Amino acid sequence: MQKFTTLTSRLVPLPVNDIDTDQIIPARFLKGIDKQGLGQNLFADWRYTSDGTPKPDFPINLPENQGAKILLAGNNFGCGSSREHAPWALAGFGFQAILATSFADIFYNNALKNGLLPIVLDAKTHQQLLEARLQDVSLELTIDLEKQTVALPDGKKILFSVDSFARTCLLQGTDQLGYLLTFDAEITRFEQAHQPTY
Repeated sequence: MQKFTTLTSRLVPLPVNDIDTDQIIPARFLKGIDKQGLGQNLFADWRYTSDGTPKPDFPINLPENQGAKILLAGNNFGCGSSREHAPWALAGFGFQAILATSFADIFYNNALKNGLLPIVLDAKTHQQLLEARLQDVSLELTIDLEKQTVALPDGKKILFSVDSFARTCLLQGTDQLGYLLTFDAEITRFEQAHQPTY
């Protein structure tokens, strides 16, 4: 998992409410347990025609959105079944952060555990961002995880909250197990000093 410190990127607007995990990555692509290649099937039923041709008007297919690493989604993003493949597919496509007015709890936690930063915005800020992006397709935001801020186009910075342990893991570029393994020497010393008495 790569470290997440700051991110400056254009954003892809997809302001649809209640996008569920089956829309993010349809169930037919869940046969494997490998993350590789899932990004190709992100939003497959919305993104491609029945013969596999990319739909030219779907947001992530538009030329101006290529390479953007921030998704501007709607309310209750990631609802539905608790498949970890959803954040895998988003990250596999290249997204590093998702901005929305709310997230489904399980998706939110799965995203954090897989290097994808979900940020909750209030409705007013979300609408302002959407309007600004519609006026300027090259609009960029800067997300600073260390300071927990999003720098808006007008220079204003908004604060966001994120679980402190998840934040530490993202900043270090590690998952929960990787974080625990950084204490391997201390764990070994403790075990050696506290031999079983049975």
